[in-house]
Amino acid sequence: MGDSEELVTYEMRGDVALIGLNRPEKRNAISDRVVEAIDRAVLRATDEARAGVIFGHGPHFCAGLDLAEHSEKPLFEAVKGSRRWHAVFDHIERGAIPFVAAIGGAAVGGGLELAAATHVRVADATAFFALPEGQRGIFVGGGGSVRVARMIGPGRMGDMMLTGRVLDAARMEAWGGVSYVVDEGAALGRAVEIAAAMATNAEFTNYAIINALPRIADMSSEDGLFAESMVASLATMTDDAKDRLRAFLDKRAAKVQRPDA
Repeated sequence: MGDSEELVTYEMRGDVALIGLNRPEKRNAISDRVVEAIDRAVLRATDEARAGVIFGHGPHFCAGLDLAEHSEKPLFEAVKGSRRWHAVFDHIERGAIPFVAAIGGAAVGGGLELAAATHVRVADATAFFALPEGQRGIFVGGGGSVRVARMIGPGRMGDMMLTGRVLDAARMEAWGGVSYVVDEGAALGRAVEIAAAMATNAEFTNYAIINALPRIADMSSEDGLFAESMVASLATMTDDAKDRLRAFLDKRAAKVQRPDA
């Protein structure tokens, strides 16, 4: 998996890149150096893989911002640091390949913001979620006011920040922040399975899904429908789409089936 001194590990498993936060003694807290290591890994994955998984080494996904580092920053340095988080997490959310978060233990503060930048979130039975900024005297700075608020709603996000409420995986799934809940220790394996399935999709369609959908959500309904027509038409023009549609019409592709009861 990589040298224990690496802040972020990187591994290719088939067409899937596994990116591991590797500060288990700090519950994978994010420092400026970790942000840059995440960015390097994400950009590498964009070049080499067709899907990615982000996880945490040890019992926790990510306990958020390294407060020891943050408390020493001058005002403008803090602003620039927050904007850097935004840019790096944007490479995940609106890049060229889909990402899955495999969450066990803490997904707190910036850790939840990181998870919210991925496209699918898998949490195991040990996972817990919190935004303790109200108790710390700070505010979210890694994109949470946009990504987390849109994921679970600003009212629920405000509840978490104001009260320090801690959610388990089942509650976060009910709130829309988690897509899959699995048994303890199973999050990474399930996340890799999901990412491997995504990797078999048409590359342009994956790109359209992760880039067009959030932009359409920002548009008026009429503008969104127009953009949808443009993207849908472009997608059908790719050679990949033509081959896949031909396979379906020739009955060489599987049909959608009812899931097992």
